[in-house]
Amino acid sequence: MGQDIELAIVFADVVGSTHIYDVMGDQRAREMVATCIEVMREATEQHGGTVIKTMGDEVMSTFPTADEALNAAAKMQRVIVSHAELQVDGQPVALRIGCHFGPVVLESRDVFGATVHTANRMTSQAKAGQIVTTAATCEHLSPEWRASVRQIDVAMIKGQGGEVTLFEVLWQTDDVTSMLPAIALSGRYGRNLQMLRLRLNEQDIILDATRPQLTIGRADENDVVIRGNLISRIHARIEINRNKIVLIDQSTNGTFVHFAGGEEAFVRRDSLQIKGEGLIGLGKVPERDSVQTLRFSCEIAAE
Repeated sequence: MGQDIELAIVFADVVGSTHIYDVMGDQRAREMVATCIEVMREATEQHGGTVIKTMGDEVMSTFPTADEALNAAAKMQRVIVSHAELQVDGQPVALRIGCHFGPVVLESRDVFGATVHTANRMTSQAKAGQIVTTAATCEHLSPEWRASVRQIDVAMIKGQGGEVTLFEVLWQTDDVTSMLPAIALSGRYGRNLQMLRLRLNEQDIILDATRPQLTIGRADENDVVIRGNLISRIHARIEINRNKIVLIDQSTNGTFVHFAGGEEAFVRRDSLQIKGEGLIGLGKVPERDSVQTLRFSCEIAAE
């Protein structure tokens, strides 16, 4: 008889294991994957979790709380990237990790239910080095962990009956620093704090100490909504990061930036510092008179 219980489910797998076998050979590749599995197992057990099963280069674990799940996932990522023996072509082996918290059926040391499938889908949504989770998981996090997640996309997840909002877990120290609250930004940078003024048609949007980040895309969940066939649901994010204004593209088609001085830039799945004035085009080159074009102006915020 199964037991109904709420748990955090984590799936972690080794990215590009086929490439590892091609480059390292069967014996060495098996050893590297085994080392990765052991790292995942140790991190799980150190943070109160239980390894349910291993499947080739993947581990499935359960945790009583969402915090313990993210503690373990972050530990996995940190150990893997710093492990001296886990290098392929001079680059560290990478993990992708997915997590979801919800009701499951616990039976004979295995777990079943939609929560398990959703956690597995989060892993498929993650890129190398990422931890991806859901809004439901974020609701069960402590304030400390909740401050270290950011919305990155929405996706259709089979069995969920609609769209699921995806969040990236910021497990690296530099990433967490970029999420400093507005009071810390203001106190650290004082009167030199940067401010960004965005204009979309007749609407002005301000990014400053009181609002240090925003998202742009065609989904209604964004702070700035722009419709268009080339625009991703959550296309890009702009944030104040260490007194710099940074655009982070998260889209399929990329983001084009034209600066007032004539410089042009294209960014896709990467970041770009914004300075001065100019135009932003989502998925295509910005046209000055287009209703889809964002105008920006970087200014010094008033004290």
